[in-house]
Amino acid sequence: MSDGLKVGIAGAGSIAFGTAALLHQNGHDPMLWSPSGAGTKDLAAGGTLTATGALEASFTPRIADSAATLAADNDVIVIALPGYGHKLVFDALAPHIRDGQHVVVSSHMSLGAVYLSDLLAKRGVTAPITAWGTTAITGRRQSGTEVKVNTVRKLVDLCTVPQEASEEALALCTRLFGDRFQPRDGLLAISLSNLNPQNHMGIALGNMTRMERGETWSQGQNVTPNVGRLLEALDEERLAIAEALGLKVRTIFEHFHLSFHVPVASISEMNQEMHEQGNGGTGPATADSRYVTEDVPYGLALTVALGDLTGRPAELHRAGIRVFSAMYGRDFFTENALLNALDLTNKTLDDLRHAARTGLLQGAVAAATP
Repeated sequence: MSDGLKVGIAGAGSIAFGTAALLHQNGHDPMLWSPSGAGTKDLAAGGTLTATGALEASFTPRIADSAATLAADNDVIVIALPGYGHKLVFDALAPHIRDGQHVVVSSHMSLGAVYLSDLLAKRGVTAPITAWGTTAITGRRQSGTEVKVNTVRKLVDLCTVPQEASEEALALCTRLFGDRFQPRDGLLAISLSNLNPQNHMGIALGNMTRMERGETWSQGQNVTPNVGRLLEALDEERLAIAEALGLKVRTIFEHFHLSFHVPVASISEMNQEMHEQGNGGTGPATADSRYVTEDVPYGLALTVALGDLTGRPAELHRAGIRVFSAMYGRDFFTENALLNALDLTNKTLDDLRHAARTGLLQGAVAAATP
């Protein structure tokens, strides 16, 4: 592993485990950090991390006991945990990130790279932060030492702030994870390239009783024609916002084709094909799923905000947040800690465009927010 890099991964769930396995397969040396300590307890006790499915690996990753250790002992840091944990992890890591140390956010949500950039700027530190539009892998954690990798994506959108570090960051990501990256034009493009929130909204709404009852069900099979049409309509809202911003992002049809290697057809038909191939995945077996608790406040809410700013209101996205808020008895509009900290009140599209390339939002109040 002499040519490999040491990569610290913040997270210990399915994406973190799968990302560690992909890094190991590519000859690098991953370290996992669970902010609570619970996610890496079995591995810290000497367990072997085993990945099966689309990626086969068995190895013993290094385990970090703190954010300081994760930053100090690695060349690169990867953020691989749900969006509702990003602010906590950024706050913990920011005092320890070195000048020039690369940070990769897999996947990026709610202008988190701007929040972290602002924290670092207050220390006088500049570190390239690369935002991915989605994760490099999909999968399910099976236990404290096992993950089933459903797919390794062929294409992942990315951008880097500050923008001048983009070429170096693309080369680094390719070295770490393989030739699978498509550069996009800034953080707004990346934010609008993340299709998980809109897709998970439609899937969860159409299958909520299955989730609540803890059933085992095929996700691909249950993207029925009606659910598929909802996903396509949600996609039209997202694409309209991107068009208003002059940004090019992939369509939902391209997403499923490139991520799951099925022919382009209707979204329902593509998901049925995934199911037939055994690649449709298993839907959430609990209502306490990141499909809702992460993607609604940290994904849908930003799309709604961008829709309002561009004059292309995302009414289906907004309705989804309201419906989920009613279902769960909570106000998902208020739960985005990153957007609350950045405070987009009175910010203009020009302010956001500037931040999307530099990582810095004029008047950001991130460090002062508890």
